[in-house]
Amino acid sequence: MLTLDRIHAAAHLLEGRVRRTPVEPSRELSDRLGVPVWLKLESLQITGSFKVRGAFVRMAELSESERIEGVVTCSAGNHGRGVAYVARQLGIPARIYVPASIDESKHRAMVALGAEVIRSGFIGYDDTEAWAREVEAGSGRPFLSAFDEVAIMAGNGGSLAIEVLEDVPEASTFILPVGGGGLSAGFSFYAKEVRPGSTIVGCQLEASPALQLSLLSGEAFTSLPPVETVAGGLEGGIGVNTFAILRDRVDHVALLSEEEVFDAVRWMLAEHQYLIEPSAAVTVAACLAGKVGRPDTPIVVVLSGRNVSLETLKRILR
Repeated sequence: MLTLDRIHAAAHLLEGRVRRTPVEPSRELSDRLGVPVWLKLESLQITGSFKVRGAFVRMAELSESERIEGVVTCSAGNHGRGVAYVARQLGIPARIYVPASIDESKHRAMVALGAEVIRSGFIGYDDTEAWAREVEAGSGRPFLSAFDEVAIMAGNGGSLAIEVLEDVPEASTFILPVGGGGLSAGFSFYAKEVRPGSTIVGCQLEASPALQLSLLSGEAFTSLPPVETVAGGLEGGIGVNTFAILRDRVDHVALLSEEEVFDAVRWMLAEHQYLIEPSAAVTVAACLAGKVGRPDTPIVVVLSGRNVSLETLKRILR
């Protein structure tokens, strides 16, 4: 089970292995929302996203025989890049299954780090993972979830929350991206335990609203029909374990269109001169579109990554 002790242990493990990314005030968003707003620039992480945190924590748990045999995973891009990076650091073979629609910059990065990358014939994450698990069922190698394991939640979300609450102790509203839920579950667990009155806003694509559907039904929507989107990290279902945490901790869900996400990528370049990927821009989009409710406390907006191909960026800028 996820606990504060597991999160603190993950944060300790990550010291010196990943960057403690900066938190920067946003005057522009503060003026729009009427309260102080900070940006957690996890987009400046060593692999270009938060996913390397969970990869380090999960792969540190591997036995010696598992390290020799290697690991298998499925990724929309950033988790795979994190696993490939850690695998190279630790000398562990890694096989990564990816959807056909993966952003080419993420695909190239995994290959460059020495991972074996297998592109599926499916455009969606859920179908790709189901196929990958079927293919690897008899391999005996551990299959690392991109989001639905305690180690991943503790690393990806929990360690991030520790940094945010230490660096901006006055903040109590947190705007988070939600895909499978690894970041948002770990972050919200820590924030609600340490600061019970805090507010969590989860941001998703309106075309793939797994968290919203799960909250409405009371059960995790672990698989959704694939959608074509450049925000691949937000497409697909939510984890059973992540939803078990999020269901009682998310206060509001913001659903964003593809064009609103594009607007947010352009806005960040124009106003802050930072490049963020579409999956990360969903949190900024929620602020710009007025979909974060009516916050009356200081806010931290998490920017989860920057990995986007030149071809996708050209499309967004057009």
